[in-house]
Amino acid sequence: MIRNAIIDRNEENEMLDVCLLGTGGMMPLPRRKLTSLMTRYNGSNLMIDCGEGTQVAVKEKGWSFKPIDVICFTHYHADHISGLPGLLLTMGNAERTEPLTLIGPKGLVRVVSALRVIAPELPFEIQCIELTQPEETYELNGYHITAFRVNHNVTCYGYTLEIKRAGKFDAQRAKEQNIPLKCWNSLQKGETVVCEGNTYTPDMVLGAPRKGIKLTYTTDTRPVKAISDHAAGSDLFICEGMYGEQDKDDKARAYKHMTFKEAAQLAKEAQVAEMWLTHYSPSLVRPEEAVKEATDIFPNTIAARDRQSVELMFEE
Repeated sequence: MIRNAIIDRNEENEMLDVCLLGTGGMMPLPRRKLTSLMTRYNGSNLMIDCGEGTQVAVKEKGWSFKPIDVICFTHYHADHISGLPGLLLTMGNAERTEPLTLIGPKGLVRVVSALRVIAPELPFEIQCIELTQPEETYELNGYHITAFRVNHNVTCYGYTLEIKRAGKFDAQRAKEQNIPLKCWNSLQKGETVVCEGNTYTPDMVLGAPRKGIKLTYTTDTRPVKAISDHAAGSDLFICEGMYGEQDKDDKARAYKHMTFKEAAQLAKEAQVAEMWLTHYSPSLVRPEEAVKEATDIFPNTIAARDRQSVELMFEE
């Protein structure tokens, strides 16, 4: 009974809640907010980009601002960061005191400092991580975050979020090695334990790592190999589809954005489970009418709408 209780407590958190809060690019529309993604895992919320209207979208979704622990920025064009000052003020008014981590390309401190002119006093600390390398990884609040550089007209990054999953705990092996019961929970979490003069390591009781959850998010870029490489095998690939119309190829190249077809080709190369298109041009009034441009190449494509949501589960 004790063993089951230990395992069940860990199994409860084997889900990643995902909500694409806004799907608009460049400017908000009456029924389309600017780009932002929010995820929830094990009591910690993470956000990627924070365009105008993000706060309203969070409220409409029924989620909370207070548990947001990490905000990642792809780049600093206004449609990706203009909602930050108001969000910080709202989080402060919610009596948040825990530190907030911001991740983004080089210049993050300067940009955030400028935006905070209208949000100068907050009851929590802001910790900034500036990205300078083509690829960087971080472990924060149960998220394994990989930032990878893409190809826009300013420095821009895509992000892969992974929830790693350790191998299954083998109680029989633990008993055979006389590992005290009080050490089991820590070992199951992947921690090394020193107890009664003995050192116990996770590999003594855990099987091979199991498949985790993987989500990749990228906007404002031309198609580059780094995207398909990092998106490979993702459960969900959220990708810019700035243009769905057939006559926009030249414009996409000129402004370093992507078409539906180009996004679909990346999804096909990466062999993802599902792709959501996002970051639509204001001229693309009904993206669902153009989605065949993508589904002809990658059938499991969805022209996402604001607050498109899913629960990504660990495989049994």
